[in-house]
Amino acid sequence: MGRKVIGLLGSPLTEGNTAKLLERALQGARDAGCETETIQVSTLSFEPCMEMMFCREHDTCIMDDDMQPMYGKIREMDGLILATPVMTMGVPGKLKGFMDRFQVFFMAKYVRKQPLVSKEQKKNRRTLFICISGMKIPGVFDGIKKSVLAFLTIIDCPLWDEILIPDMDTIQDISKRPDLLDTAYQKGLALGKLLTAS
Repeated sequence: MGRKVIGLLGSPLTEGNTAKLLERALQGARDAGCETETIQVSTLSFEPCMEMMFCREHDTCIMDDDMQPMYGKIREMDGLILATPVMTMGVPGKLKGFMDRFQVFFMAKYVRKQPLVSKEQKKNRRTLFICISGMKIPGVFDGIKKSVLAFLTIIDCPLWDEILIPDMDTIQDISKRPDLLDTAYQKGLALGKLLTAS
């Protein structure tokens, strides 16, 4: 049975450094036998969570926008590769809005006690987190990692591994660092092998 890996791009630059790292990781997952799909958050049309609480009783959100099909995709995937830059020491705005709309999963899991991801399915789900920062300063990834870990807990897709790359303002073009692109590929390959073996 084939495994599905979602690539979630949090960068507004759909062909930038983060996107290139994500694509290399996804290629690794494909080479391991997984099916992949990329979700470019910046291209989606949706409103931020308005806390209407419709999802307290339902498995979806009352707002009818591009988030509606996202719930099924995230629920059914086997693996996630989340790739994003750090912006203002945290999650880029559009990606944060995307993550906040998973209140649907939060309500099911913590309020109704009926998680949208079964225990059996959760046992095999894994996330690879790829993050870049323009600056090289202590703690630059601390804030974003807390938000990402909270999101992964809510959607029941635990963190498996991470690639954290600081100092992109100096590197500028990730294509000049084939070692980093190869690291992304190898991590994606390892994730794919782990998923296909389960």
